[in-house]
Amino acid sequence: MPVANQPRRLAATLAVLLAAVAGCAPQDDTDTAQPPRTPGAKASACAKGQLATRTAGKLTVGTDKPAYAPWFQDDAPTNGKGFESAVAYAVADRLGYARSDVVWQTVPFNTSVAPGAKKFDFDINQISISDERRRAVDFSSGYYDVRQAVIALKDSDAAGATSVAGLRHARLGAQVGTTSLDVVNDLIKPDQRPAVFQKNDFAKTALKNGQVDAIVVDLPTAFYITSAEVPEAKIVGQFDPKDVKGAGGGRAEQFGLVLDKGSRLTGCVSDAVDALRKDGTLGRLEKQWLSDTVGAPVLS
Repeated sequence: MPVANQPRRLAATLAVLLAAVAGCAPQDDTDTAQPPRTPGAKASACAKGQLATRTAGKLTVGTDKPAYAPWFQDDAPTNGKGFESAVAYAVADRLGYARSDVVWQTVPFNTSVAPGAKKFDFDINQISISDERRRAVDFSSGYYDVRQAVIALKDSDAAGATSVAGLRHARLGAQVGTTSLDVVNDLIKPDQRPAVFQKNDFAKTALKNGQVDAIVVDLPTAFYITSAEVPEAKIVGQFDPKDVKGAGGGRAEQFGLVLDKGSRLTGCVSDAVDALRKDGTLGRLEKQWLSDTVGAPVLS
């Protein structure tokens, strides 16, 4: 080979090698299969009205039936009346869904927090956030700070209780799977086994018929029951949230929206709830629909 041609051949060989190396080098992950991770990625995932919901363009919301006041009114979640109905529509609006885009599903309380795929995008049904439930479902940020209360028939011994100890000899009841039942079992620790009911409706009937002396429910429900449904009962008192082990012990008990475990919507829904708390919407709705939930003495 002539010496004069060697530099040109060497240059050509190097050019080929460089092209090959460039072809094998890691590519900038900006293609459609692997979108870039940018500060706006979260905002894009929560694009208004374009979430990865069960039905495109719709937001499916679950709750139990009957839907009790003051959380709902007239057993009709779709009417926007009652605290939780109003909160659901406020969250939907924040996520970019019009009222007409919200679809309601009937979901029993225990089913909503059981393991397995859900038939809703989120469920709203006075469900307390707890570490135990987090093993099976996701929760949004809390939308309501809860207090549990005890209702007793006015002519029962339990009606005169001024402390937790004063309830220990009473015949008590609560709905299955609720923090209310946790209060009975873990805080009050009654002498006799409490009555456990599938729904609060059954608990109210048992109280009205004298089958139990008292039942434990959340405070807004307690005010509604005693004022509108069982007037022969009274609110004996409320419990300090720090004493309620079902809420995590030492942390304020909160209701949260329930989502499927690992749902892609959890972050977006939590952001919506946080925004509604920050701008005062949750406080305004609480004042509008739950304004009577004050004044009950604390049982210690």
